[in-house]
Amino acid sequence: MSGSVEDDTNVLLSAAASASYRMLLNLMFRVLSFVMNGVLLHYVTSHMLGVVNVRLILLHSTILLVAREGFRRACVSKSSKQNWGQVINLVWCIVPIGILTAMVFSYVWLYLLEVPDPIQMPNYHIGVYSYASCAVIEILSEPVWLTAHAFLFVKLKAVIESVCIITRSIINILLVVYFTMCLYITFQAVIESVCIITRSMINILLVMYFPDWGIIAFSVAQVVFTVLWVTAYYAYFSWYVSTQQKKDDSFPVKSVREFLPTKAPGKPWISTHLVVLTWSFVKQSFLKQLLTEGEYYVMTVFGVLSFAEQGVYDVINNLGSLAARFIFQAVEESGYLFFSQTLTREVPIKEQNKDTILLASRVLESLLKLVTYIGLIVLIFGYSYSYLFLDLYGGNTLSQGPGPVLLRVYCLYVLIIAINGTTECFVFAAMSKLDVDRYNYKMMLFSLLFLLASWSLTQWLGSVGFILANCLNMLARIIHSVYFINLYYKGSEFHPLRGILPSAPVMISLTASLLITALSEQLLCCDKGNLYRLVHFGIGVVCGLSVLGSIYLSEKQLLIFIKEQYQKMKKIKTKTN
Repeated sequence: MSGSVEDDTNVLLSAAASASYRMLLNLMFRVLSFVMNGVLLHYVTSHMLGVVNVRLILLHSTILLVAREGFRRACVSKSSKQNWGQVINLVWCIVPIGILTAMVFSYVWLYLLEVPDPIQMPNYHIGVYSYASCAVIEILSEPVWLTAHAFLFVKLKAVIESVCIITRSIINILLVVYFTMCLYITFQAVIESVCIITRSMINILLVMYFPDWGIIAFSVAQVVFTVLWVTAYYAYFSWYVSTQQKKDDSFPVKSVREFLPTKAPGKPWISTHLVVLTWSFVKQSFLKQLLTEGEYYVMTVFGVLSFAEQGVYDVINNLGSLAARFIFQAVEESGYLFFSQTLTREVPIKEQNKDTILLASRVLESLLKLVTYIGLIVLIFGYSYSYLFLDLYGGNTLSQGPGPVLLRVYCLYVLIIAINGTTECFVFAAMSKLDVDRYNYKMMLFSLLFLLASWSLTQWLGSVGFILANCLNMLARIIHSVYFINLYYKGSEFHPLRGILPSAPVMISLTASLLITALSEQLLCCDKGNLYRLVHFGIGVVCGLSVLGSIYLSEKQLLIFIKEQYQKMKKIKTKTN
């Protein structure tokens, strides 16, 4: 049963606070990563980006998925009935599986798939061996990673992952610039310098100082990152077990040796239950990988895009998804937390607390209104400022060719995923078990349709086809969610889906901004000098302020809702302090 309205409101505030903290943390690391990647783009070709960011990264992620994903999901539970020694023994099975998987996929990547031109992209085989080896080395950290995850060493994970990622990027950029500007400097000097700093800087510095290395620069950064990753985890738990473990009776590992395979007295080496559960998760993981990396497998297996086109697509995909990862993901997760704790599954809406349903309806409508406006602003201004943004961020590598068109189409996709994520967080919280089972089958159908659409549309439209295929996939899911929500509220006085519809003043302001900024781009941007670019940017700022002003004047209910939640969060924070 749902709690009182006050309890539901507190859940909402907790969810909102959680979203705020996540968004702030994400912002810090996204800005750092964003700046470093921008530096990197000025020193590498789109062909190199396609080989490294698509082909080699896909090899690395595929090996890790096949070898460890099912084990992670099956073994992560902190159950009192679970013998942790048996869990560790099962996890070590990942190592031989990882080695075999790395050998098989390395052969596929080298001899069965299309390989880059050895003149244009030498040392491809070194990249394949390096990334495959790094996957195997990373697997060696699974016993300690799993322990950290299962026993909620959240800060440890955040620190290690952040430091390793930053370190790798720094090395990459250092090496590429190194060979461009000072070929006479010895490699030893570079290594000594890299030892002082920490993965993003590695990537940047390698690529900047060693451009002639090409794939080798990225391979070195990946190896350093992986070794640092594994070393950091084992070093931390060596310290924890020897100094802090006595303070935590619930921690199952009493010495570092217990991270190695050991047989518990009176128990088999491996739990049969965990083996069966692992196999179930392995099968689910393949579907998950197909959903998340589907377009990259289509690119890799069918060769529908050149390596240069793949590189530009990957950068645009990462840039375009910044809003999704930074804003929408936090809203979706917090929205799901709120709805799942206020709505009662498998209970008709008429039998639930009316005040609770009113609050849930109001929250859904407000969230839909908020993300729709964010998506529309991204779409309208993204159309006229994609070229300028890409030229400033990545230079000719991104601004010349299909990059601006890709980003414009991706701005449409941002609007669609904004609506889809918010509607789905409500749907998943309100679904019955039977509804969830049915939806899993529908997701399989959506996935097959997406892969088919990706292949067919890219034959016709090139890399734009992948984004349009994603749009079609998300639109199908939105239709399903809208149908479910309408059915859920059927016969009631609530109509939360009205939040998708913007007000007339805002639509007029958005339309005018689109026309004005599009004309400004044609007349002022982007080959007439920096002064004209600055004027074009200023026009966009004025139009953006007019849009925000129209929202402020016409969306009083949305602003009241946001203000109420902010004031309540402030009160709670004051009390806790």
